[in-house]
Amino acid sequence: MYKETKSRSIVKTISWRILATLTTISLVYIFIGDTTIAFTVGGIEVFLKMLVYFFHERIWDKLNFGRHEIQPFVVWLTGYARSGKSEIGKQLSVMLKEKGLKVEHFDGHSVRDLFPQTGFSRFEVNQHIERVGFLSSKLEKQGVFVIASFLSPYEESREFVRKICKNFVEVYVSTPLEFCEKNDKKGVYAKARKGEIQNFPGINVDYEAPKNPKINVDTSMMTIEQSANKIFNYLKKYI
Repeated sequence: MYKETKSRSIVKTISWRILATLTTISLVYIFIGDTTIAFTVGGIEVFLKMLVYFFHERIWDKLNFGRHEIQPFVVWLTGYARSGKSEIGKQLSVMLKEKGLKVEHFDGHSVRDLFPQTGFSRFEVNQHIERVGFLSSKLEKQGVFVIASFLSPYEESREFVRKICKNFVEVYVSTPLEFCEKNDKKGVYAKARKGEIQNFPGINVDYEAPKNPKINVDTSMMTIEQSANKIFNYLKKYI
């Protein structure tokens, strides 16, 4: 498999133009037999075609016929810890980038340096999600697709993000708590059950599941790739 570089495309374009002009000069010379006239016609042809191409492109730039404007989305993945949100987000980001789109993927690790460390009370968690949501809305306005993978357990902060984003897609990663806990290799659930971690959604505080998510995926029944594909197929209708 080969990918054509810009330099190759430029050289091909120039060589085609030269070949086309030489063809015109040759045909004129064959029919008229005058070298001067042949080269003159070839030169005039080059100039006229450049002029016509210039105005042709300017006119089509002003026409909306056949033009499809791609609207960026903020895709918000919410669910229990270790449900696969970040993995789905990463896979989805790759798929969108392969379509030639600008994409940013945020999760708890990637925003750690952007925002100061926050606590885990309801107020602090909501404040953190609202900051990430505000950043996401600004990027959306700049034409960037944002994939956000956050536990975001509280309805009010998710609703805040929904309201400030133009195209908000809430994805509920509805993987059951038991499955998430079973696949927890870092032991955070065990620490929460021992009381070493407080305000842990699903253990010692409630997780408020989305009431009407646009998309629902369950990684206990679907692979990461299948989950990402389901979201991508939804977005594909708009991109």
